[in-house]
Amino acid sequence: MEITHYVSIKFLNSSKAYYFGTNIPDLQADDFVVAESIRGMQVGKVSDKPIPIEKYKSSLELKPILRRATKADLIVYEDNIKKAKEAIKITNEEIEKLNLDMHTIEAEYALDCSKITITYVSDDRVDFRELLKSLAFRLHCRIELRQIGSRDKARMVGGIGICGLPLCCATFLNNIEGISINRAKNQMLSLNIPKLSGHCGKLICCLLYEDDAYTELKKDFPKIGEIVNKDDIKFKVTSYNVLSRIVKLESDEEDIQFVPLEEVNELLGRSTKKVQPIKKDNFEKPIVNKNNNFNNNNKTQADNKNNNQNRNKKPYQKNNVNPNNEEKVINKEQTEKVNENKNKPQTNNRRHNNNFHYRPKNKK
Repeated sequence: MEITHYVSIKFLNSSKAYYFGTNIPDLQADDFVVAESIRGMQVGKVSDKPIPIEKYKSSLELKPILRRATKADLIVYEDNIKKAKEAIKITNEEIEKLNLDMHTIEAEYALDCSKITITYVSDDRVDFRELLKSLAFRLHCRIELRQIGSRDKARMVGGIGICGLPLCCATFLNNIEGISINRAKNQMLSLNIPKLSGHCGKLICCLLYEDDAYTELKKDFPKIGEIVNKDDIKFKVTSYNVLSRIVKLESDEEDIQFVPLEEVNELLGRSTKKVQPIKKDNFEKPIVNKNNNFNNNNKTQADNKNNNQNRNKKPYQKNNVNPNNEEKVINKEQTEKVNENKNKPQTNNRRHNNNFHYRPKNKK
């Protein structure tokens, strides 16, 4: 068969697409085809349009697509799925008889039922020679036992991650790299292993996504423990926030300050090159008016008008008019006492809380 195009195909329970050669240029996405793979003849689904073979640059050999899948092929394909479930039950029975330390995940028949591939998980190597003999006697076909790791198991089974989305390995992540705890330390995360572990029991793959960005951003920051002289006081860098670009400084006199990175680098005689620092406006205190009202930059003109109207209103009174049609007059002393109580710091101590009244017992 002369191959003129190549196309990507996905198989059952597989998120990864594989390239196959074909001489059918009018294939469309979601079309079913019969392809010759390592596991034998398989039914797969086309995931993209065919591409001319001249644009293929890989050195790997392309397996051919034999034909479009017919109705008879799809019926056999569905029957093989039911047979595979029965094969898993038979395999589990034989595993229990032989007391083997292995757990089956799935089984898949070739389209012509000449071969079955059984996938299992095990921590150690398993001697399954006796198992193969008993399965060959009951299944009457070639048997391939394929061992996978915990990450591959999570990819095949799938699930929902801590972010609320389907697992990365089950959707788009094809190549899984080794992840060490140093990546969590580089991103300054709390080393809580249960929270940093995924469905596979190993560190979550998304630690890879931002690791390089954190490495670049941290080049601008001073080292932890470095001494900074500010206002003739020696401060020590104890921590910093990479995202907000704020550095925490502590002195021996228990004076703690949170300073922007740009200011710290100026004190150290360095320059901030990698990323533009946050503007100083974000760290300034709110401006106070003569009327002791705080202005927010985000307020609109309509909000300011409403605030001005509210200032001119009289204090809230439960009954605006007395039975004798006389207006109530609020004592200045009473208002001063109320303001004093508002300005007092609230404590959790029952004795000093305004909601409770403590009366000491009379001494005998």
